[in-house]
Amino acid sequence: MSFAPSMRVFRSPVTCQMASSIAKRIVSSQTPSGIRNLATVSPVHAAARNHKVVVVGGGSAGLTVSHQLLRSGKFSQDEIAVVDPASWHHYQPGWTLVGGGLKNKEDLRRPLAGCMDPKLRFYNDKVGAFHPEENFITLENGDKINYEQLVVVPGFKVDLTSIKGLPEALSDPKAPVSTIYSYEYCDKAIRSIEALKSGNGLFTQPSGIVKCAGAPQKVMWLAWDSWRRAGLYNSNSADSPIKITFATGLPTMFGVPKYSAKLEELRKERGVEGLFHHDLVSVDSGNTATFARPDGEKVTRKFDLLHAVPKMGPHAFVKNSALADQAGYVDVNQETLQHKKYHNVWSIGDAASLPTSKTAAAITAQAPVMVRNLIRATQNLDPEPLYDGYTSCPLTVGDKKVLLAEFKYGGVPKETFGDMFGIDQATPRRAFYHLKKDFFPWVYDRKTARNLSKYLDRKSGWFRTDWTCNNCQTLVYWSYAYGSDHQMNMSIEDAVEFAAKSRFNSSGPSFQCFVCVKQRRAAKDKLYNGLEELQTHRTEKHVDYLQWRDG
Repeated sequence: MSFAPSMRVFRSPVTCQMASSIAKRIVSSQTPSGIRNLATVSPVHAAARNHKVVVVGGGSAGLTVSHQLLRSGKFSQDEIAVVDPASWHHYQPGWTLVGGGLKNKEDLRRPLAGCMDPKLRFYNDKVGAFHPEENFITLENGDKINYEQLVVVPGFKVDLTSIKGLPEALSDPKAPVSTIYSYEYCDKAIRSIEALKSGNGLFTQPSGIVKCAGAPQKVMWLAWDSWRRAGLYNSNSADSPIKITFATGLPTMFGVPKYSAKLEELRKERGVEGLFHHDLVSVDSGNTATFARPDGEKVTRKFDLLHAVPKMGPHAFVKNSALADQAGYVDVNQETLQHKKYHNVWSIGDAASLPTSKTAAAITAQAPVMVRNLIRATQNLDPEPLYDGYTSCPLTVGDKKVLLAEFKYGGVPKETFGDMFGIDQATPRRAFYHLKKDFFPWVYDRKTARNLSKYLDRKSGWFRTDWTCNNCQTLVYWSYAYGSDHQMNMSIEDAVEFAAKSRFNSSGPSFQCFVCVKQRRAAKDKLYNGLEELQTHRTEKHVDYLQWRDG
């Protein structure tokens, strides 16, 4: 998801009133801790157990879907229910930034109940079992919830126990072992990185499916950058105090050939050792990591720092249900997102059987398709095959640059900036770094928990902000598509960087809309033209005077 440089003004009174309402809600909802709580979830009573839609999961997918369904206008109070046992909602893509010392983990979470629209019914409990033949689920406490449509989006499980000795090493504050795939331990990564002055830094990635396949090496490149700036790493010297190794269970650096080739080039340029087809299986207290190879061979490596990525997979209550395929994921059609057997069941995100990278960006493309098809199903219409597998992975590669990988099914690149402006997104850029570090977390915090698509229209290319012109007070739009009347006099990278850096003011950036800017420039041009005409007139008169005097 990418935005670029033009703006326009939308002067509808209704829209301005909406912007004012949003601003008032943001201001009035500030808590002493700085966490916004925009909704008060009413307690659930035993009588309220029938819902038109039940959404299992309150993560990125669950919140996005539930709010999009609400905004469709097809559902009323309590007709949509969300089931999730968590107390907190986390911005998980930010954990990489925490591991690299660029964010504080406390800033990347908020109370889950506070993310719910008041019209949603929230069950803060675990799912016990699915009963798709009878259209109900049971909670772990024994309660029964009936549904007409079921959305299964609980994410999937990060299994720390999949690597022998890893839980013990992570919980030991003295052990130089960390992982960014856990809220509890993601900040241990930066402490380990800063503490290492010499020795072997070992970074791993397992075979199989993980959340954001690029994240295991993102933290490695951030560590590389930190050590390089501190004078502890030299890629061209055998005497470098720190050595870096990337051990992956995969055969290449990345699953998409275009981006993998660039990452392999960076690995070699920076002197990072690559161990491919090496799956981490155990860690011992003597700082030794053991890897399994496909041929059955076991390989051991000593380390002074280890960043470990465990195996991941579906939750047991999904894997052991009638909804799952052989791998344990919700068995849905990869284009319509509808269950292959139970046509009133839907799934997207980490829990779905979709053969694409599992990222938050993928959810932004999947959710509108699923919501559209779910509503069509309630109208006895067939679902439309609209999802093409789009996903994105902004890979931090150090030096304050990001390689922005965007692709669809089959690993085929589908690049926003590449298609529109001819930019090669395999080339790391600083503008993309600001998107990853600043803009995306801000958008997620301000918008996604309350439905990002409310502000983004992919067809028209307009992204609505809560910002207003400081001159005419009208609502400002950003566009990632150039328009003949709205083209800004700056490059695409400058515009993206401006958008990212401008978000620090709580009320939005201080600037004028294009209409006011054009009017101001026109007035200035008129003034300059007038002054130029006056000067010309004076010059001519002066020449006439000199000629008269000397004549």
